[in-house]
Amino acid sequence: MDKVYVIGDVHGHLKKLQHLLRDAQLMDAADQWIGKQALLCFIGDYVDRGPDSIACLTLIMELQRQAEQVGGRVLTLLGNHDVGILSAYFLQSEPSDGPGGTFLRDWERNGGRKNDLRLLTATHVEWMLRQPAMARHGDLLLVHADATLYYQYGNTIEEVNRNIAAVLHGRDGEAWDYLLEQFGNRMDFIDDDVLDREGTAEARHFLKQYGGTRIVHGHTPIMKITGKRAVEVTKPLIYAEGLCVNVDGGMYLGGSGFI
Repeated sequence: MDKVYVIGDVHGHLKKLQHLLRDAQLMDAADQWIGKQALLCFIGDYVDRGPDSIACLTLIMELQRQAEQVGGRVLTLLGNHDVGILSAYFLQSEPSDGPGGTFLRDWERNGGRKNDLRLLTATHVEWMLRQPAMARHGDLLLVHADATLYYQYGNTIEEVNRNIAAVLHGRDGEAWDYLLEQFGNRMDFIDDDVLDREGTAEARHFLKQYGGTRIVHGHTPIMKITGKRAVEVTKPLIYAEGLCVNVDGGMYLGGSGFI
């Protein structure tokens, strides 16, 4: 394994994703992996809000297969929108505690598109169910959300992944509700005097708990933190004294994204 690449929340923007992967020389014009032994990390939220969610899933799954054949790797994490579409798929009209009153309506209110649910196949679903919530590569701790929700599911990466997978494989509506509610949290690692939040200290504690020296996450579009326009965001946001790297380029907000 040589170079490591990370890409944030794709949100169904296939053309933007293709452009980024080709520009980084990870994929060719025929959507074939050319990244050799590189590691490409997707931070989650493949679906919702954009026009081609299921096509994005299909492409990522195929690249994962192709990379493995030549000694590369495509690491993929579970995001809250990925949990959301799974909740709509499995629980549909069952009552929820969300704003829509059912899991299907909650998902739609949060950017879900009915046509994506129709296009979602059992193969896509099985793949999403296998995705970990957390991973570590060397000194990098990779998570989707800039939030401490992971504490609720375990004291180690393995335990967190196992317990979240158990929720997704079950049909306990309360457990799904709780996971989706927790996944709505964000910005826990940002210092905020008004909220009396010591985000940098929280980031240190999070790293001590799960390992690594730097947290890499998406979930919160960078422009919502910096106040920049989406088109101005072309690189990660490094903060919390260098302990955190935000890679959400805000594709669904008009940003071009970045790798």
